[in-house]
Amino acid sequence: MDISDTISVKSTVGFNSFNDLSALPDNFERFLIEVRRHLHRHPELGLNEFKTSATIRDILETHGMVVRGPFATTGLCVDIEGDFPGPIIAYRADMDALPIQELNDVDYVSQNKGIAHLCGHDAHSTIGIGVALLLNHLRHQIHGTVRVFFQPNEEGIPSGAPLMIKDGILDGVEAAFAVHVDPTLDVGMYGLKSGAVTASADRFRIRVKGPSTGHSARPHQAVDTIWVGTQILNSLYQLAGRMTDARNSTVFTVTRMHGGDAYNVIPDCVEYGGTLRCTVASDIAVFTRLVRDTSHAIGGSFGATVEVEFDDGTLPVINDTRLLERTRAAIRARLGDDAIVEIPVPAWAQKISRIT
Repeated sequence: MDISDTISVKSTVGFNSFNDLSALPDNFERFLIEVRRHLHRHPELGLNEFKTSATIRDILETHGMVVRGPFATTGLCVDIEGDFPGPIIAYRADMDALPIQELNDVDYVSQNKGIAHLCGHDAHSTIGIGVALLLNHLRHQIHGTVRVFFQPNEEGIPSGAPLMIKDGILDGVEAAFAVHVDPTLDVGMYGLKSGAVTASADRFRIRVKGPSTGHSARPHQAVDTIWVGTQILNSLYQLAGRMTDARNSTVFTVTRMHGGDAYNVIPDCVEYGGTLRCTVASDIAVFTRLVRDTSHAIGGSFGATVEVEFDDGTLPVINDTRLLERTRAAIRARLGDDAIVEIPVPAWAQKISRIT
């Protein structure tokens, strides 16, 4: 693949006198800013991050690292083998952007119309590059191996995560770490939470069908699909906390509906969809079954045929308490207690914001 027109990050980091995290190379911060802004200018959607992947590969190889991949079409990784024996620990970053037009007025604004890094994956990839470069130079202090990998299609369903796992990215890995930027926190602050830190995300579609269209003046002579659909929705919105444990957070949200075009015709089909989010993995199957059973039962009682489809997304992220405490200790030792923010509740979805 010819990537000569995709690589503009030409600078490198000088590590000659660098032996400790307390004294980073002089140009390291400037280098990472350049990388992040380059990635921000050239966003790509999930499983199409070819230029992004090529840029990351080029940077790592320029600094003497051996890059493996692709995994899941565009994913890649580097293994940093320490001088001492030990486990394989992973650090994960994602690469894809969102299908949205950027409105920022900055010189590194997205150059790809309708695509933008507004969920921070350009920063995540840059952080992953920084982690790889620093640890590679400090491998004489590492006990074991650190695998830094870059995942495609975090935003999509199915996610790139299970695709990379299928390709073996976690083979032999004992623990994995990752971070997500949060525009509500000040620079230098770290939000920590044990247990569920983000919810699952599954996408659904429900279609309510009648045998034919009908006249709006004679709904009794037809199956009023919109009315039936509203009866189903009213019931679905009441399931969480009544048919599932109220102590386990679940959010069921309809975000799109379509049910015909004419003002005086009852459509023969109405479709709506949205997302289901749970913080307890076992609740996903329970709620999915309830949505199917409830929709079919109510629709059938009014003469409608109901189709329910779920696209399996991501499971909730559950932070291991032991690993989180080690992370907390590392932050406290380097930056002090004031750098730690205790996250009170799980984040249902990361915020999208303008980057300044």
